[in-house]
Amino acid sequence: MIVQTLCFYLFAAVMVASAVMVISARNPVHSVLYLILAFFNAAGLFVLIGAEFLAMILVVVYVGAVAVLFLFVVMMLDVNVAELRQGFLQYLPIGGLIGLILLVELVMVAGFVITAPEVGEAVARVPMPPPEQVTNTEALGRVLYTDYVYLFQASGLVLLVAMIGAIVLTLRQREGVRRQVIAAQIARKRSEAIEVKDVPSGSGI
Repeated sequence: MIVQTLCFYLFAAVMVASAVMVISARNPVHSVLYLILAFFNAAGLFVLIGAEFLAMILVVVYVGAVAVLFLFVVMMLDVNVAELRQGFLQYLPIGGLIGLILLVELVMVAGFVITAPEVGEAVARVPMPPPEQVTNTEALGRVLYTDYVYLFQASGLVLLVAMIGAIVLTLRQREGVRRQVIAAQIARKRSEAIEVKDVPSGSGI
């Protein structure tokens, strides 16, 4: 139980600190890195309470969505990508620090599981459903698709509209780029497409 409490305070403290840094960092790259760190620590908290499905969803969905969000931020802020690549070494210390924190947390969790026998007892005391009952993943699915099915569908529509809006906002028409207009090609007449020349025999055009 002591190990579980220490892990809880570690994950919670790092998550709160990284969340504060998300809104206080001036560089959007730093904010995204801190946000990813906050998501990983929130997933660790979900694992501690026995909600491993929510932890995996948080990592897979939200961390993946953050990468897409960062792409849209770069496109909407009109950040010079070439200049951003030139300053890669600038972001190396902060990225290395966040990676080191994640590595330390993973090593601590793995080390406690391997070396400390009381960790297994602490995990065993986490409320889990009996084998004859449904798992937490199945129970979550039943609740979402029965009691909250309309809210679930509404949230999906909101996300779809947000995605379309982000694409529309980042769509730019570049000058000097020739685009194919299929309607104009179909409506073009024969006189507009070809020109017949009467070439005398033995001479060129």
